[in-house]
Amino acid sequence: MSARLGLGLAALGRPGYLNIGHGADLGEDRSVAALRARTHAVLDAAYEAGIRDFDAARSYGRAEEFLGEWLRSRRPDGVTVSSKWGYVYTAGWAVATQPPEVKHHDAETFRRQYAETCEHLGDWLALYQIHSATPESGVLEDDAVLTAMREIGLPIGVSVSGTGQPETIDRAVSLGIFSAVQATWNLHERAAEDALARCGLKVIVKEALANGRLAQRDAEALAAALARPWATVVLSGAASTQVLKSNLRALDTPPPGELPELIEDSEAYWSARSKLAWN
Repeated sequence: MSARLGLGLAALGRPGYLNIGHGADLGEDRSVAALRARTHAVLDAAYEAGIRDFDAARSYGRAEEFLGEWLRSRRPDGVTVSSKWGYVYTAGWAVATQPPEVKHHDAETFRRQYAETCEHLGDWLALYQIHSATPESGVLEDDAVLTAMREIGLPIGVSVSGTGQPETIDRAVSLGIFSAVQATWNLHERAAEDALARCGLKVIVKEALANGRLAQRDAEALAAALARPWATVVLSGAASTQVLKSNLRALDTPPPGELPELIEDSEAYWSARSKLAWN
């Protein structure tokens, strides 16, 4: 395997998320203190297991806060920390508030959220990404946003989602300003594969377990993503040390074959994802 396993904090920094089984993973106590302790425990286990890539976002509840506390208390060597801007968390620490987050891809939001991210992560921040760019959001056509991002002096990236992933990746590459792309790829949704293979950027794979739909075959699914020649980092979204331990089996699991019977139509996949309940 050429790629390495990382840890994404989407399921750790807030009490509700759309991953299937998220509620069962967290249990009854979803207080701030409980999730802080849980996040630190999972980060400890991940680092002990050799994971060095950690990814958060402004909309992941208190994920940046929890991660920053862990970094300052542990002072771990050799880590790469990334985060994202562009969604505002609106759930107010509730599980199923609608909507739980709202997209804002404007320069004012970028500047405000970048300042907040720096407050939490400081000099640990190594990559700052647009969260969930799509053709419809128009963020890659916004000169004010792109100029503001270039001016921070850090490597910048873009995360993509939806059926327009290939188009968005190609557009991001054409701008010549991004160092990384974060995209959904899994055994069900592979539409971005060709664009990722030709992009020439650092590639961070998210949702390799299809938001829990592939959780019962997690080692195989993660091994498949790790084996992609264009992948740099494949994120585990583990919300517990037990799930992380299961995910880590991917490092010793031979990648499966192509398994074409698992491939889904991209529109159908994203439609099904949009119907997943926050839990």
